[in-house]
Parts: sequence; structure tokens; C-alpha cells
Amino acid sequence: MLKPTINQSCSLNNLLPLHKPFVHGDAINNSSSSAYSPTILRQNTSTKKCNATPARSTSAVGNIKAAVLPFLTKATTVKGVITIKPTIRSALSGVIIGDVADGVSDLLGRSFLLELVSEDLDSKGKRKTVKAYARYKALDFDINVYTYECTFNIPNDFGEIGAVMVENEYSKKMFFKEIVLDNGVTFTCESWVQSKNDVQAKRIFFTNKSTRCCGGALTIIWWRKQLITISYLPSETPEALKSLRAEDLESLRGNGEGQRKSQDRIYDYDVYNDLGAPGLSISLARPVLGGEQHPYPRRCRTGRPMSTKDPLSETRTILPFYIPCDEDFSEIKTVQFGARTLYSVLHAVIPILKSALSGRDKFPLFTHIDLLFNEGVNVPPVEGGIASALPRLVKGVETAKAVIKFETPETLDRDKFSWFRDEEFCRQMLAGLNPCSIQLVTEWPLMSKLDPEIYGPPESAITKEIVQQEIGGCMTFDEALAQKKLFMLDYHDLLLPYVNKVRQLEGTTLYGSRTLLFLTSSGTLRPVAIELTRPPSDGKPQWKQVYTPTWDATGAWLWKLAKAHVLSHDSAYHQLVSHWLRSHCVTEPYIIATNRHLSQMHPINRLLVPHFRYTMQINALARLALINAGGIIESTFAPGKYCMQLCSDAYDQLWRFDHEALPADLISRGLAVEDPTAPHGVKLAIEDYPFANDGLLIFDAIKQWAASYVNYYYPQANLVESDEELQAWWNDIRTVGHGDKKDEPWWPELKTQDDLIRIVSTIMWVCSGHHSAVNFGQYDFAGYFPNRPTIARTKMPDEDPTAEDWQTFLKRPEDVLLSCFPSQIQATQVMSVLDVLSSHSPDEEYIGANIEPAWEAEPAIKAAFEEFQGRLNQLEGIIDSRNSDPLLKNRSGAGLVPYQLLKPYSENGVTGKGVPNSISI
Repeated sequence: MLKPTINQSCSLNNLLPLHKPFVHGDAINNSSSSAYSPTILRQNTSTKKCNATPARSTSAVGNIKAAVLPFLTKATTVKGVITIKPTIRSALSGVIIGDVADGVSDLLGRSFLLELVSEDLDSKGKRKTVKAYARYKALDFDINVYTYECTFNIPNDFGEIGAVMVENEYSKKMFFKEIVLDNGVTFTCESWVQSKNDVQAKRIFFTNKSTRCCGGALTIIWWRKQLITISYLPSETPEALKSLRAEDLESLRGNGEGQRKSQDRIYDYDVYNDLGAPGLSISLARPVLGGEQHPYPRRCRTGRPMSTKDPLSETRTILPFYIPCDEDFSEIKTVQFGARTLYSVLHAVIPILKSALSGRDKFPLFTHIDLLFNEGVNVPPVEGGIASALPRLVKGVETAKAVIKFETPETLDRDKFSWFRDEEFCRQMLAGLNPCSIQLVTEWPLMSKLDPEIYGPPESAITKEIVQQEIGGCMTFDEALAQKKLFMLDYHDLLLPYVNKVRQLEGTTLYGSRTLLFLTSSGTLRPVAIELTRPPSDGKPQWKQVYTPTWDATGAWLWKLAKAHVLSHDSAYHQLVSHWLRSHCVTEPYIIATNRHLSQMHPINRLLVPHFRYTMQINALARLALINAGGIIESTFAPGKYCMQLCSDAYDQLWRFDHEALPADLISRGLAVEDPTAPHGVKLAIEDYPFANDGLLIFDAIKQWAASYVNYYYPQANLVESDEELQAWWNDIRTVGHGDKKDEPWWPELKTQDDLIRIVSTIMWVCSGHHSAVNFGQYDFAGYFPNRPTIARTKMPDEDPTAEDWQTFLKRPEDVLLSCFPSQIQATQVMSVLDVLSSHSPDEEYIGANIEPAWEAEPAIKAAFEEFQGRLNQLEGIIDSRNSDPLLKNRSGAGLVPYQLLKPYSENGVTGKGVPNSISI
């Protein structure tokens, strides 16, 4: 794809304007047998005029018959510009981070060696290449990139440029944004290129766009006046690029051996064997997650040495864990502000809070909780960098002491007493932080599936008579069951096996729980009953108790305490399952498989990559300090040291890929039924269900975009089944990344376009809509912890009470509730972390906001994306309209936080809205 300098009237729309001549950077000829070595001289052709008229192709694969430009000379001078994203530190200082050797490279005009690769083989069947060195030009402050320039002399029969191989002559790694040639060829890189001193193999990048030189004349491939995208299925790959394609993929897989280094780009699988730290203390040993005993998705392999105390556990480090270097954006994008800020919270703020609050247990009064927002916590002076990284939290650093002061959460700001009300307790199951646990009651009586020999009688203590008493003024029990008016949160069987183990831990307790709800005629839910169960232990029989809303003081306080226990169960399930497992954890195998098996020029790779950015980095940080032994999750959530083991059980018992798409998820929980006449193909059991109502709009938009994309690249079904990279990718996900479930019958087949659309739209939804719904409302809904306590530290007052305990409850029930809530240290730790997790970075990448270069280059894909973008833009107004509709009582009303979590776009900060492309925090 070559083009000499031509008259402006025939210039390509997307040529990079070069305002200064290229005066540095030598073109060099490679004399090796695999390189194309021109013997002709470059000739000036800039005065030639373009008289050619583009012609459309009629070929089956969409190639376009070329317009011949008859002015081509024997060789063409092609100039290129390389843009390098500076690290945040070097951009601020305006200099290259490097050493004396790097300065010499700049002076010699040999900063990078670029080798263009033709799509055509030479007459001997060998690869044709042309090399040139690039030389540093300047730092462009307007767009914050370094620019480098190079010049290639390319023979007229070189053929279409298909790839470039890059060697970094510097001593430091460099982040390549793109390489643009002035003949219309673009290489979108967005990748680190390591120094040749660290990694000897050259980096390979494939083109976004194509032009072709043939028959001694310049050919430009046109379609609707734009250059076509080079996204090749494996079978369509030009012969000269097949080996490069395979070589590039092979370099990403590694061999499963050795310890990974920071400069590596290797994606391999391992079990979660690095959450424990037996080398520090036997109390910090944890079981390996992944395998027959504790099924779990796989993580990225790091290869660190195994522990000498436990040969099954990998040693840990205080440094960030290895991730492939292309997953690490912390040095070049402020979108990783979330990861950096979270790291600051975990390693600076939380230790300060622990020190400042040492010796304090419960909050003495509810007014002391309010002081966290009004006055804050006085702490010793902190380092200025921490304060600048955490402006929402750390105040007053210029004084002799600092203050950690929390912003008022939206729920508390709108209605200070909302957390106390039963209707809000129920509403948040539909429009709160965990709206994906509620399920329809389909059978009666409620029965446990656990072994009664171990856990006691399986029948629920919630009887038909109790339900009838609570809903008697509305309808009969039988009518309510038949008309699908009964719903529940069911954490009974998942939690009950852990009750006795958790109760042996200090400062926490646990029950199995069921919460029964009734759908009223106004479309809202009202609570019917809560059942708490303790299995047999220490010679004591099974204990279970049912609590209902009552009108006497003692019963009312017992009801409030029962709600606190249920909320702690829901908080743990939300964080461990709905959030971590169903988004972060299950996505990592998708990322690994995509990099191992889908070439960077594969269209499905290009479709999915925006949904995978930043996820592995935040997951590694979670393993380092959030979900690890003794980390924030274990220290502040009810299951304690058993948190991740419980998460493994949820994966084993509950997770199914075919239920992760939103419509399938709703159907599996009985919250919807298939209905081809309904707007989204499903009819909701609860019509005013904000999470489902808004989520279905986003899911439909994603699925339509995926369908347009897939059908463009796979016009026939046989192309799906014959795509060896695609089949290897799906096989890797099922049998390795999720290998503990490889034999499940519910895995979708991958034989047709519809199969592929279903699979990729599910993945895209999980990474965007699902994660946003369960993440970005965390501070608004749980920042005031009485609304969503993460732990219940004391048992119910009526469970085998002593006379003294019962009298304490009767005299000061508020004290009992405050003792049940998280301690001061636990509460402030969680609040600090949730504040960061709920924040959007200044350059967050929202779904549908920005088109990828490879999509923009292909008109049909660009049009499909613009339609997708338009649908998402309309969604903003639809959600605003719904939130102002007084008939929708689950999202509109006095003091209610409007449901905005699935509004696609947001300002930066804690906003309670916005759907990023990927799991970036």
C-alpha cells in the first residue's frame, strides 16, 4: 500500500498532516534473504496529478477493485510518524525518562527500528520487508504525546503493507499509541514495546487500513470513499502474514514455566493459590481455589515460588503482582487513578485509621456515626501525596493534624431515616446495590436441599399461616403463590454450612437466612417474614426463628435486628458473588483466552478488547490487598476467613455462563418469562424493576451492535465453525479458564453466527452493564453503613439468651443494634474503600462513547457503531423520564435516590451513574 506525495485534491481524508519536513531517520535496506532489498533509487513524484476514479469491488469478501494511479515511479518515499504516550511523570516534566545511552540513540537518529512487512511473498516465497530508523522529534503538549519520524524507500512491487515489526533501541519501555504512514496506512498499537535489552524479539503490529501497489502503478482500495479495515479471519490472512500471526500469538502464550517478569506479555492460567500467606502465619493459610475440592475460575499465572510452609500455596509479595505488561496502564492513563487511589487507601489511609481508632469498638450512639460526615476522624499528619491522591477523604493536611472526613452519601443526604424503613429495605432489592439476588417463590413449602443429618430438618419455619396473616388483607396465600406475588432472598443453603465455623471466629456471627416478600398492587414490595437458622452444634439442636413486622416494641426491635443480619448476608453475597465473582473473577479467563488465541487482527479480538482494558490490573490489586487472607474483605464481612471459600461454593453451585446475559439471568430467577411480543423478548414479573428495565435497554443495544458486527465478518455460518482461532478461544474458556465446569451441559455451542452473538454479547454485558450496576452505587448505598452493614457481630437477643443479655436488650435495644453493626475500624475501612470503588476517573471510557480506530476504518462497522451510540444516547433521556414518573414508585418518590446506575455516561467522581466499557475499578 504505497502512495507518493500527491496533489491535495486526491489526498486521503485521514492522512496525518506533517507540518515539518522529515530531516532525520535513515531508511535502510536489509540484505538478509528474508528482506526485500531494493536496488532502485527514490525519485520525486510530488508534481504528478491524480486523475483516477475509484471503482467498487464485486468480490465476495468485500475487496474493492483498485483505482490505478499511473504516476508511480520505481520507488516511493513513505514517511511515518510514531506517537508515544509519555508516562505521567515524564509528561509533567516534559522530558524523556531515560539515560545517557538513550540520549545517544536520539542523537544518532536511531530511537526505534521499524520493519514494514508486505502481505506478498517474494518470488522465492520469502517475506518482503523494508527497514527504517525513527528519530525523536518533539513532545506535543497539545495532545500529550512524543512524536518520532521515519522515512522508508519502498519498491513499487512491494505490495500491500500488512504489518510492522518494531525494535526499541532505548533502555526503557515505551508505550506506542500508533504508527501512521503518509500513504494512509495506520498501525494502532496501544501497547508497551520493551527495550531490546530486556526483550530481544521484535514487537509485531498489524495494519488498520490497506492500500496496494501492483503492476507498477499505485492502487488504492476504496469503499464508500474510505479505506477498508484489515480484520482478517485466519483463513483470509495473506500468506506472508500467516507466520507473523502465529508467531505473535505464540509469544503471548508462554510455556507455563518460570517466574513472570514485569516486561513479559505472557497470558497463562493458574489457580487462586496466592490468597493465603502461610509463610507469615499458619492462621493466614487459605485453601487453593480452583480444582475439584474448591471449583473456581482461573487467574493469570505469575510463577512465583511456592511457599516452604505450604507447597500448594504461592508466595506473596508486597509489590504489585505480575500482570502482562499490556494490561498495565498505570504509568500512562489517569483512568488508572482508581487503582492508584485504591492502593493509597489500602496502604496508607487504612493503617492510619486503625491507629487513630485503636481501642474503640462500637459506635456509642448513632450521632457518633453522623460525626464521620460532619467532623471526620482526627489522625496524625499525613504525607502530602496521599492527601492530593485522596482529596475526598483527607482534609486539613496543612495543620498539625489531618482529618479523614467522609462525604455524605446520597441516601443519607436525601433521607436520613430511609435505612430504618421497611419499604426502602425492599425497594433496594430492585433498585439498589444488589438487585440481582431476588427470586420468585415457585414451590411451597420452602425446603432446604442440605443433608438433614448434618444441618437439621429441611422444612422452613415460614408457614402458610404466617404468610396468610401478613397479606390477609390483600389476597389469600394460594392466590399470591399462583399469581407470582411472592419473592425472596434465599441465603439459607449457601450460608448454613459456614455458620458453625464462622461462629468460632472472634467478633462475628452468622445464620442461614430467608427473606420473604410480597408484591403489592402498587408494584412495590413489602416484607412478610425473615427466617434465621442455626444448624445443630455442640449438642444443641437446630435453632430457627421467624420474624415479622410487628406493632409491639420488643417485636419491632427484633425485626430491626433481623433485618441487620439479612443485610449483612446480602452485603457479603453482593461483594463476593454479584460483584467480584460474576464480573471481575469470571472475566479474567475471557481476557487470557482472547490474548492466547485471537490474533490482534481477528475481528472478535477487536470487538472485545475495549471491554477488557484495566481489568487484570484491578484484579491483581484485589488479590494483593482486598480478597487476600487478613485483607479488607475478610476483616470486615461476616464470613471472615471463609469469604473466598464461600465464593467458591457460589461458583460451584450457582454460576452458569448461559445465565449471565441479563434476559437469561432474569428468567433463571423467575423475574421474567420469555415473551416474543414484549419489547425485549421477556415479560417482567415485577413491572417496575429499575435494574431490569434499564438493563434490558443496554443489553439490547449491546446485542444489536454485536449482531451487526458478527454478521459482517461472518456472513455464513460455516465461517464460525471453521475459524480455528475462534474455536480454540471458546474451547480455552470452557475447558481451561473455567475448567472446573468444563463438563457442564449448559455451555453454548459455537457453530453459528447466533451462537457467537450470544456469547460475545454476554461477555460485553458482564464487563459493562452488570459490573456498573453492582459497583458504582456502593458508596451511595453503603457509605452510611446502617443501611447496608457488612457484618453482624452479635447473635439475635432471643437465641438462647441469658437473663442478663435479655434484660440488656429490653433496657437499651439501640445499644444492642449498635453492637451488632460493624466496629468503628471496620466501618471506616469499608467506607474508605467504597468511596474509591464508586468513583469514575477523569478519562473513564464509557460504553459507546468512543469508536475504536479499527471500527472507524470500516464504513459498515462505523455505521453500526454509530447506531449503537445513538441508542445509548437516547437511554439517558429515557432513564430521566422514568425517574420523574410518579407512577414508578420503586424509582420515584419523596427522599428516594433516583436509579441512575445504568445511565451510560457520567462526570468523574462518585456520581451513582455511568457505564464504563470495562471493569476498570
